[in-house]
Amino acid sequence: MEAGAGLVAGSHNRNELVVIHGHEESKPLKNLDGQVCEICGDEVGLTVDGDLFVACNECGFPVCRPCYEYERREGSQLCPQCKTRYKRLKGSPRVEGDDDEEDIDDLEHEFNIEDEQNKHKYMAEAMLHGKMSYGRGPEDDDNAQFPSVIAGGRSRPVSGEFPISSYGHGEMPSSLHKRVHPYPISEPGSERWDEKKEGGWKERMDDWKLQQGNLGPEPDDINDPDMAMIDEARQPLSRKVPIASSKINPYRMVIVARLAILAFFLRYRILNPVHDAFGLWLTSIICEIWFAFSWILDQFPKWFPIDRETYLDRLSLRYEREGEPNMLSPVDVFVSTVDPMKEPPLVTGNTVLSILAMDYPVDKISCYVSDDGASMLTFESLSETAEFARKWVPFCKKFSIEPRAPEMYFTLKIDYLKDKVQPTFVKERRAMKREYEEFKVRINALVAKAAKVPPEGWIMQDGTPWPGNNTKDHPGMIQVFLGHSGGLDADGNELPRLVYVSREKRPGFQHHKKAGAMNALVRVSGVLTNAPFMLNLDCDHYINNSKAVREAMCFLMDPQIGRKVCYVQFPQRFDGIDTNDRYANRNTVFFDINMKGLDGIQGPVYVGTGCVFRRQALYGYEPPKGPKRPKMVSCDCCPCFGRRKKLPKYSKHSANGDAADLQGMDDDKELLMSEMNFEKKFGQSAIFVTSTLMEQGGVPPSSSPAALLKEAIHVISCGYEDKTEWGTELGWIYGSITEDILTGFKMHCRGWRSIYCMPKRPAFKGSAPINLSDRLNQVLRWALGSVEIFFSHHSPVWYGYKGGKLKWLERFAYVNTTIYPFTSLPLLAYCTLPAICLLTDKFIMPAISTFASLFFIALFMSIFATGILELRWSGVSIEEWWRNEQFWVIGGVSAHLFAVVQGLLKVLAGIDTNFTVTSKSSDDEDFGELYAFKWTTLLIPPTTILIINLVGVVAGISDAINNGYQAWGPLFGKLFFAFWVILHLYPFLKGLMGRQNRTPTIVVIWSVLLASIFSLLWVRIDPFVLKTKGPDTKKCGINC
Repeated sequence: MEAGAGLVAGSHNRNELVVIHGHEESKPLKNLDGQVCEICGDEVGLTVDGDLFVACNECGFPVCRPCYEYERREGSQLCPQCKTRYKRLKGSPRVEGDDDEEDIDDLEHEFNIEDEQNKHKYMAEAMLHGKMSYGRGPEDDDNAQFPSVIAGGRSRPVSGEFPISSYGHGEMPSSLHKRVHPYPISEPGSERWDEKKEGGWKERMDDWKLQQGNLGPEPDDINDPDMAMIDEARQPLSRKVPIASSKINPYRMVIVARLAILAFFLRYRILNPVHDAFGLWLTSIICEIWFAFSWILDQFPKWFPIDRETYLDRLSLRYEREGEPNMLSPVDVFVSTVDPMKEPPLVTGNTVLSILAMDYPVDKISCYVSDDGASMLTFESLSETAEFARKWVPFCKKFSIEPRAPEMYFTLKIDYLKDKVQPTFVKERRAMKREYEEFKVRINALVAKAAKVPPEGWIMQDGTPWPGNNTKDHPGMIQVFLGHSGGLDADGNELPRLVYVSREKRPGFQHHKKAGAMNALVRVSGVLTNAPFMLNLDCDHYINNSKAVREAMCFLMDPQIGRKVCYVQFPQRFDGIDTNDRYANRNTVFFDINMKGLDGIQGPVYVGTGCVFRRQALYGYEPPKGPKRPKMVSCDCCPCFGRRKKLPKYSKHSANGDAADLQGMDDDKELLMSEMNFEKKFGQSAIFVTSTLMEQGGVPPSSSPAALLKEAIHVISCGYEDKTEWGTELGWIYGSITEDILTGFKMHCRGWRSIYCMPKRPAFKGSAPINLSDRLNQVLRWALGSVEIFFSHHSPVWYGYKGGKLKWLERFAYVNTTIYPFTSLPLLAYCTLPAICLLTDKFIMPAISTFASLFFIALFMSIFATGILELRWSGVSIEEWWRNEQFWVIGGVSAHLFAVVQGLLKVLAGIDTNFTVTSKSSDDEDFGELYAFKWTTLLIPPTTILIINLVGVVAGISDAINNGYQAWGPLFGKLFFAFWVILHLYPFLKGLMGRQNRTPTIVVIWSVLLASIFSLLWVRIDPFVLKTKGPDTKKCGINC
């Protein structure tokens, strides 16, 4: 099915399939009655069959054959009217740029069908045996053709296009409910297998001879200039860059010292209780022990931090050799959106445009947009985006634009003429900016139109009702906008594929929110393009570095480390955040410190966006196993120095010695096939099951586009996942609203490792909620997901011990990600203690001696030293570190606390909570959303803590003033404790007060506080009243 041919909507369970045509406006066709060439004025002429000669099949612009040949040979090869590239017609000579697959002349081999017969002969030999019954109902008509499904060994590599095949000799018709079930086919003698085996044997022999000194470079190769390039291509595509020992060793020493000091400090606190304030002392001890435990879980996964470096030039030398087909792996890109009112279509459109314009072969990119809200606004805006991409993509690639999201590019306040040498750049940039502004106006018009829903629902341009008018009860929908002979840009070049997907939703089915939508995209892409790697992005995360996917390929396609890498995670970077980053939206401490530390262990956690996956890892396969270390063998006479090596009782490959080296994923696939549990694992789709066996990607060569789209509708049906392992072992894991943590955790438990990639230019950038209420709601959603994971079957506290494939420090990190919300309980109590101590004139510690004070001094010094050395090796600024500490307290006493309560209610009482999508839009005014005030219950706990601490400070100072100078000594410790809480909540106080005429009300609050203290002090001194001198009543009494 070609791009723009129509919207495919249907339901597998209801046996419905509709193709809606006419929504896209077709190009006007020129009247062909006149037979005069519009270029030279001669007659157009006829073909050998007596038909009118038509040079352009798109618009039919009258051109004679000589003008057509001249334009193809000497001109731009474009139709003068529609600017579509002229295709090679029968009998025309070949010119540069013709399709590579047309390697046989049409006239000479027009009726040669021998190749077709041979092709179908081999396909028949590779047919899989057995059938699956779907129970779809009655047999379909005899003309229905279903594509043959073959094993992964005989599949053509994916090119980002739907396959085209003509059914004929040797093809087996099948009804829709009789599916070919793939069985394992052993093909040790196939050409592909033999080449792989012989190549590996030859390389091993050459390496052995080279080590023995019997094989060396030829004399002519030493001076060959191409040898240097070949040697460079064989080098690793990336390398680890360890942190300098002068930075990391002192850091580790301070951590060990701090651990020892913490143990002595807690010992002193426990052995010295406060008897007159035992309740306060006990509460503080419990809180401090929990803080110490939480610090250990957070600190020790940062013991082995590393950096990484990639070599993009080596990647090109190895996989993009001149004169050879491009060998870079195809990539399917997933973009998810739900509500176009909260996730503006213009933001989603910019993300899609940046994907289509990335620096990667266009035939190896496929962009899938998931519309989980079934919104016609999203559909129409994506149609407009596809049309604008025809102009935007060639402009970006011609002038190497960065970033390639037009909204961000045109709003950058930089010198856009830097490094630009083309004379036409300024003119074309102005024209493109105008085109983009017109595009924005069209999108704004669609948004304004969608603000009011018609009573009868939305109607498409051809008069058909929009299938998604009922967002909770609608069929699955798929539309191919670009790609497959319909995705040419303004210059006549091919564009990447762009596919709109909205999965089926029906009442009574569990849809699993974002995780379910992502799994639907995995299956759709597996049927249509089946790229071996997948990049997932949120709708507001555009590609800021056009080479981001190449950066990931340096790890995933590296022959040394790539096969064991399940995903490559990029850090999240954000636009539109205020300069001071009041609410720590950048989260720099996590992305630049914690994630680097995890990369040195088993890899970073998956954070939900900006991640390139290996498809096989998402399918639940285990990584390939390395060679095992041989066991110690000894003779029978001395059993003390080893044991005899026992022969294995059974070997799966004993009958075939040539296959003895197959391990890892191949073993898993063979086990899967031998157990015949395809339906239970992947679902009842033979085409999709077959695609899961293709480790290098690709689609069956016998599949037609129409059959693939029909199967794609099937795999996004709402009941497809029933009685399968989707969401439990495959794809995105269900059970938490933070499905990203669970998904990455399952992969690491299987033995995969992940990679953290931090290119100099940030790979992706998104938008973050800068409003206090929205920020707290976002943190609430994350924390609630962590609580759900903690109480689930997949909790890292007790899951994944079998096999020992998850490293202990990696487990520490995952445990920390699930229990950190529970720190809110001791944190809330600890922040309340200063006010209670000030109001009751009690304290949590007894009077300390000089020796005991050394514990406190050493503890505070170790805390500061750890922070400073951590900032030194990570490059994080002290301001960012302090903002992170502040928001840790703000979020801990608000969002994390509510997450614990809601999580307990869900687990114990079954009360579920729904999260709202964070708004991605902001006011026209810079940082206008920063001062917006939206009251929520999340603001109550931190507000209460602030008020009681401020009241406690006033009461404590007043009491000290009334009691004289001897009361000031004990007061300083309490005041320090209280001001520690107030300083951490200061950004919250600023956000709570908002602004009035750009003057923060916080100034008024501080003024009132200082005025109260000064007034009390003034009353105590009372300088205007004369004091009479007299006897001291305390010494001699009243009667003195």
